Amino acid sequence: MASETLQTLLPPPPAEEAPTTTVAALTDDTLRNILHRLAPADLLRAALACHRWRRAAARCAVMAAPPPLLGYFFHPADTPPPVHLPFSASRGRLHPAAFSPVDASSSSSPRLSLDYLGGTKGFIIYDVYLGLVLLLPTSLPSGTLPRILVLDPASRRRALLPQPPRDALPGDRWRGRRHIVGAAVLSRAHPSRLCFDAVCLTVDDKHPRAWVASYRDGECSWRALPRDTGVTVAFDPFWFEGRCVHAAGDIYWHICHSGRLLKLDPATLSFSYLLAPSELGDSNKKFRIGETPEDGRLGMATVEDQEMQFWERGEASGSDNGWFLRKRMNMRKVLDTIPGLPRDMMSRIISIWLSDIDSGRTGKLFIKTQGYGRYSFHMDTGKLDRLATEDGKEYGHPIYAYYVAWPPAFLAPELEV
Repeated sequence: MASETLQTLLPPPPAEEAPTTTVAALTDDTLRNILHRLAPADLLRAALACHRWRRAAARCAVMAAPPPLLGYFFHPADTPPPVHLPFSASRGRLHPAAFSPVDASSSSSPRLSLDYLGGTKGFIIYDVYLGLVLLLPTSLPSGTLPRILVLDPASRRRALLPQPPRDALPGDRWRGRRHIVGAAVLSRAHPSRLCFDAVCLTVDDKHPRAWVASYRDGECSWRALPRDTGVTVAFDPFWFEGRCVHAAGDIYWHICHSGRLLKLDPATLSFSYLLAPSELGDSNKKFRIGETPEDGRLGMATVEDQEMQFWERGEASGSDNGWFLRKRMNMRKVLDTIPGLPRDMMSRIISIWLSDIDSGRTGKLFIKTQGYGRYSFHMDTGKLDRLATEDGKEYGHPIYAYYVAWPPAFLAPELEV
């Protein structure tokens, strides 16, 4: 009995402790499987933990989701007069490029600028891609390709590319009939260095031609590709919009008053035409190409007759030229909130058009009005916001989303190992 009482007073024997696993015990494969599920911002934080984690994060960087959106570059513009007023000299006048961070109220948001090493006077933005900003002269020359200015705002580096040499295209007999459309960033060889390829689009006697500039270690080389005779420009190339759109891995140029776009495949450098849905193209509606906000697939949108439509690319049966209508919304009540906007349908049709799908994949459309301001419209919430600078100017066209080059410099060297 005493022994039983003593047994109850004694503490129970310690339970056998379960084996514990520390982070250090994770295999490299397991660590990478964990890190590649992180958002880019969290992946960067993990990379700062130690050398081993940085190596694992570097391997995951190329598979991570797109880097965070930092903000937008654009040229502020004077608000033009309404269409019923006489022409004004200030109509369409653009001002030097500006940057608007995503969160302008936060002190931690970047304040990027293109006003370094001489600024960008005399140049206009034509493309923003892979952390680079590409600009062309305000007035494009006739027959000869312009000089291209490429800036890296994050590192404050710049490259002014020379014009192609005379022997870039031996026996160039198209010079007198050449139309220069525009230029775009084609690729970036290394995210932490100013090494890139740019492409200039020209139309040489009814056929498109790609001119590729490769910039490496401060040196630029040009090569002129043959005219793409499989694509014919049977209209005045003046109707091309010079500024391109990067969407779903390809480069597109809009064509005014047309139901199709010109497409460039960056891998093959071949051109082709892409038809818009017949519901848009056959009725001459103003449409814009871009990406779906959810997964970056090819999308197309329009805001016409007070209705918003968003189309998604797909090849299943029942499509309209390979497009499916995903969203349709009556915009009348939304547009009624724009101060001073005319109420009658005809005035609204000629005063409002879609200027772009937000390339930041926020689910927003950018809407331009003639004389009543510039706006962003969220397709899911229906929220309409005025896009204006602190001094009262509106955001010019286009509005370029800016992402930091990915992966950042301190991760990129690990990728070369």
